[in-house]
Amino acid sequence: MSLIRGRGHRRPVLALAAAVAALTVSATACGSDGDDDGKRDAAKPATSEAAKDDGEKSGERDKERLGIPDKLPEDLPTSLEDLDKWRGGAWKNWKQDQWLRDAADFVNPYIKGHWNPERLKKAEDNEKQVPADIKSASGSGAGESEPRPVKAQDVPTPYSTNAAPVGKVLMDTPEGPMVCSGTVVQDPRNPGKSNLVATAGHCVHSGKSGGWLRNISFIPSYNDKGLSRSALENASAQDLAPYGQWWVKWAQTTDYWIKKGAKSGGGGSQQDFAVLRVESVNKNAKSLEETVGNALKVNFKTPAASRIRGVSSFGYPAAPPFDGAKMFRCSDRPGNLTIDPSQPALYRIGCTMTGGSSGGGWLVNGTSGKAELVSVNSIGPQPATWLAGPRLGPTAKGVYDAISKKFAGRD
Repeated sequence: MSLIRGRGHRRPVLALAAAVAALTVSATACGSDGDDDGKRDAAKPATSEAAKDDGEKSGERDKERLGIPDKLPEDLPTSLEDLDKWRGGAWKNWKQDQWLRDAADFVNPYIKGHWNPERLKKAEDNEKQVPADIKSASGSGAGESEPRPVKAQDVPTPYSTNAAPVGKVLMDTPEGPMVCSGTVVQDPRNPGKSNLVATAGHCVHSGKSGGWLRNISFIPSYNDKGLSRSALENASAQDLAPYGQWWVKWAQTTDYWIKKGAKSGGGGSQQDFAVLRVESVNKNAKSLEETVGNALKVNFKTPAASRIRGVSSFGYPAAPPFDGAKMFRCSDRPGNLTIDPSQPALYRIGCTMTGGSSGGGWLVNGTSGKAELVSVNSIGPQPATWLAGPRLGPTAKGVYDAISKKFAGRD
């Protein structure tokens, strides 16, 4: 379930902010209503300290609004021509040492209309593969046998009233457009108005082989009516995205995933967790939580697998025999899977969901009787017989708190 890249030449971003802002606004030609206005404008000094200060402050505001870090590779777009190239995938040609890699490097400027229905159809599963018998490959597994396969079940429709607040996470990778799953979660610093989504780290960052993915977006309750793949060919925007699209303004994942994450073999999976901060592409005044009407509490207490009577995993599996159109779930009692003995064991359940379900939430009934998120889909074998996800302990809570604090009071 998967993937990308590193650090390179850097430069200040103030001049870039205006160019990136062109992704979200239309250029408009301006002129004066008369010669007198034109003369008055011409008579003004070309620059002034006040104008310079205003420009710098405006640039800083644009940078903050778009979630742009202080330093970026030299070859990010600086003109509309460059922007068109970037939209078409020129960013994939960066050398490995120029990839945005570290936690503070994330940048994801909004490209209007990027995830249109046609592009959505091309998005494949962002799968992170493991050997069928990971115990013999890793020399671990805490001695537990593999769980029996549990057949994934269709989630009743409409998803918006019969399922957790789950949706599709979309991203561009050097291999092309891909998909994962994610869950709307509560934000303790914006109660009732969360814009946070929990998913897997490999859905936003490729781990040790690369860096941050591009053009990341979230569609809650994608295909809410559960239409078939063929029916989606002529589906309305409302059917595809009943709550609209939400662009990822910031993403946070664990340092462990960044340093250890691998596309195959399970490396980094025990901390394969990420949180996204999103905003509506339609400039919706309401938060994501208000819009979808729900957000789940995240349980960071890492209860022992033996104490969990049952867990349900949700997602949009896209690899065969699934096609990514519908939401599915698996329910089972979890066991343990250890890959790196220095890290807490993963939870593991029987499940036939495939790639595309990556990042989908694992839900249990909390003490309040309401569903709580305890993990996300990280790895599974081919053929698909089980899924494993990280325990959300102190490291995951650090990721969650960092992004919550970053945007506290800004909504």
